[in-house]
Amino acid sequence: MQTAEIKESLLMALGAIAAHKLRSALTLLGIVIGVFSIIMVMTAMRVLQSTVENELSQLGAHTFAIQKFPAVIFGGPEDFEKYFRRQRILYAHGAAVKEQATLAQAVGLTSEFVNGREAISRYTKTNPDVDLDGDTPESYAAKNWVIGEGRGLSQTDLENARDVCVLGNTLAKKLFPRGSALDDTVKFGGVNYAVVGVLEAKNGMLGGNQDNFISIPLTTGLNRYGRDKRSLGILVQARDQASYADTIEQVRGILRKARKVPPGAEDDFEIVSNESLIGQFRSVTLAVRIGVAVVSSISLLTAGIGIMNIMLVSVTERTREIGIRRAIGAKKRNIMTQFIMEAIALCEVGGVLGVLLGIVGGNVAAYFMKVTPVIPLDWALIGLVICSIVGIVFGTYPAYKAANLDPIESLRYE
Repeated sequence: MQTAEIKESLLMALGAIAAHKLRSALTLLGIVIGVFSIIMVMTAMRVLQSTVENELSQLGAHTFAIQKFPAVIFGGPEDFEKYFRRQRILYAHGAAVKEQATLAQAVGLTSEFVNGREAISRYTKTNPDVDLDGDTPESYAAKNWVIGEGRGLSQTDLENARDVCVLGNTLAKKLFPRGSALDDTVKFGGVNYAVVGVLEAKNGMLGGNQDNFISIPLTTGLNRYGRDKRSLGILVQARDQASYADTIEQVRGILRKARKVPPGAEDDFEIVSNESLIGQFRSVTLAVRIGVAVVSSISLLTAGIGIMNIMLVSVTERTREIGIRRAIGAKKRNIMTQFIMEAIALCEVGGVLGVLLGIVGGNVAAYFMKVTPVIPLDWALIGLVICSIVGIVFGTYPAYKAANLDPIESLRYE
């Protein structure tokens, strides 16, 4: 079929749609709803995904963490029980890795000691929402923390278990609204800590805050809060991306030996990286995306049936018109093309409206989370392609019926 014929069929199809505005609007409403639901959810998921993945990438470059529990535990109580029964990761295990991991650039240790308490300065006190972490000097680069003011923890602080601390940026501003926090003190849990540094702002995950904490020497925390029943985290930074995988395997071997894991037995610790955290998040959201796609497909199927019904009504109403066109030389393929084009045009108009509304609706999440809006061009294109497929599939039978009407009988139709 020539381009001119297709263009003419398309123009006639658009004319037929414009001639029945209300019916066309009601027909494409189902398409709008189906495409809108897909695009809105996929846009919101894309906003959420980009935000969470950025926040999950909290470890420094070429860094991985060793911990007792997985980042996310799938399964039932049996799985949790298995992880709970693992032996703790001790200071000695971290020391062994630091001493023997020749491929590592730096090895740090960390632990969360207290969650959700108030911190007090000479100016004010906070809500009971401040966390207290224990760290070694090497933890800072591994956690992607950057000193904005003062200094980080030193080896001397660690060896002497000093009562010094580094503050998260937001916490420092809360406690010391009139100036610098350096050389001042913060009281936490009844203990005064001298402030030696303040971190650069890191902002928070999904409206939370990663800057509302106090970091003290790990040894200070262990002496004060106890070593029993406490499992530490080991942070390992490889020299570069090329040696990253080898560094993981070397550290795995060191830990298996230090923890006396039998040959052939699975690791009794978890290796967590930015990539593994993001991969777990994507696996969780995959089920949501599939569910939305299935529900939206049902909506599009219903809309397609509605389009077929309306197109059949249109064929009946335009029987005489079809007879006249056949009488003056129009071929079956011309009639069929016109009606298929009309069905596709209906679907595409609904698809475009659904895409636009879906992008706007999905980015409401971006507005409330104060993150950069996302335009999922891939899903917008997929949505429009699906609309064309719906138009072709559900418009073919009415088009076939119109093309095969008897010209003489059609001219007699009243």
